[in-house]
Amino acid sequence: MSNNHYHAEPVFARFEAMVERYPGNTAVVYLGEKFSYRRLKELSDRFAAGLAKRDVKPGDKVILYISNCIQWVVAFLGIEKAGATVVPVSPIYTSHEIEYMIRDSGAETIICHDTNFSYVQEALANTNLKRAIVTNLADLLPFWKRAVGSLFDKIPGGKVEKGGRIIPFLEVLKSPPQPPQVTIDPWNDLAYILYTGGTTGFPKGVPGSHISMTSYVQDVMEDVVKDYLQEGRDTYIAVNPLFHIMALGFFMAVGLNQGNTTILMPVPQVDAILEAIHRYRVRWLLGVPTLYRMILENDRLDRYDISSLKYCFCGGDVLPLEVFNRWKEKFGVAIYQVYGSTEAGHICYNRLDREPDLQSIGRPLKSRDCRVVDPETLEIVPDGEVGELMVTSEFTLKNYWNKPDETARAYLQVEDRIFYRMGDFVRRAPTGELIYVERLADIIKYKGYRVSASEIEAVLQDHPTVIGACAVGIPDPKVGERIKAIVVLKSDAKGVGGMELIKWCRERLAPYKIPQYIEFRDMLPKSKVGKLLRREIRDEEKRRLEKGKLKA
Repeated sequence: MSNNHYHAEPVFARFEAMVERYPGNTAVVYLGEKFSYRRLKELSDRFAAGLAKRDVKPGDKVILYISNCIQWVVAFLGIEKAGATVVPVSPIYTSHEIEYMIRDSGAETIICHDTNFSYVQEALANTNLKRAIVTNLADLLPFWKRAVGSLFDKIPGGKVEKGGRIIPFLEVLKSPPQPPQVTIDPWNDLAYILYTGGTTGFPKGVPGSHISMTSYVQDVMEDVVKDYLQEGRDTYIAVNPLFHIMALGFFMAVGLNQGNTTILMPVPQVDAILEAIHRYRVRWLLGVPTLYRMILENDRLDRYDISSLKYCFCGGDVLPLEVFNRWKEKFGVAIYQVYGSTEAGHICYNRLDREPDLQSIGRPLKSRDCRVVDPETLEIVPDGEVGELMVTSEFTLKNYWNKPDETARAYLQVEDRIFYRMGDFVRRAPTGELIYVERLADIIKYKGYRVSASEIEAVLQDHPTVIGACAVGIPDPKVGERIKAIVVLKSDAKGVGGMELIKWCRERLAPYKIPQYIEFRDMLPKSKVGKLLRREIRDEEKRRLEKGKLKA
């Protein structure tokens, strides 16, 4: 599709158009409080002005280290309006992880909760951070709701020192709603840097321009949801964390860019999700396989009327056939697949005009060019044959932030274009849809999260008694894969057990990256050139699992 078809505009431009068209519509419902499009624009304008007042300039990196809340949305829009680059990260990252990302991105500003401020406090001493903007989950709720929440101990909080480089979120919002007048080049100015698992043990920053995001969001709006979504009258529930590209893109495509209402869930608590769907007559849902399974297995499911749900999408991992069938039987609606990556954005969607093929990850979006190739020769394989998926788009940037070696491994020039190697094996169906087969072994999918095996291995190998480690995913129908680590200790190591190593990981990794099992061995399988043969251990674990099922 021609470049001219795509709107070269900042990521917030379409939202601003919706403010003009539907100023009184509810943009976001958060903990029962409604925020209109008009109010959300005013808050984000104030935030942008507040950042500029505190010397945050166009091109500066601002880390967004908070969970799903209205402040996340206000800050995201405000950072973009200030011409800065947002760096969204998981609010459960440890100080070890967050310090690395601060240094790597070059960020001088971080926005955090009072509950994870202690990690930021460590980073303030060890990095070049100039300011930390701190918020409580209930900062933008009415006084009476905050008072009731505090009275019944429903709102988590943390100790925060005041003054100096520590700035309350509400203080930033005291600026007049006059964002700085900045010129944004949608093709070249960075809108975001998102971090994803690295093959060398360190997360990789993925930079994206404004049009990197608006191109696929426009595709979703025009090619996927257009004939089914009711602009200005629809309701979507946002459960997945907004720091993830799948959730953020979908939020823009069906929520903020359409004048619609988004119910923003701070945590994926199933009863609260079901109650919100029931109360607000939600029609659109995006989740990971674990969420759909948790809903189906909820003992109180039949107490809620969620018959309003019409369009359910799933991404982040392979959807089990059993979950797909149970959902269809229970609610009479199908679950449609979303497929993408941090590097390439949203890539494929099942279309809503037909019953989805469960094995299909969808048809590529118009702005994403997909090739199925022989992984050795990079030659395109015939339709129906299995090959590795490579993706390119004229709208995406083709590099990792400050990682030339990682860039060279993941991005390859083919003819006159640069493709990203997805590491997933697929085949192309006669319909043009891509059928998922399997993925490479160095990414573990746990509860929809992409966990880098090498990042876990690097942390384990930092332990003074460990000389070798291998992390693999063990298939589990409830969570996708459970994380298991195989560890080799030094010959003179004494008294070191699995619990100590898990504690070591817990201090350095986000909770979803921590191994559930640790097994000790004398050696790990390696190739002739010393490369860890992770696939051999995966295959071995699969055989062990199958043998266990047969015995049962």
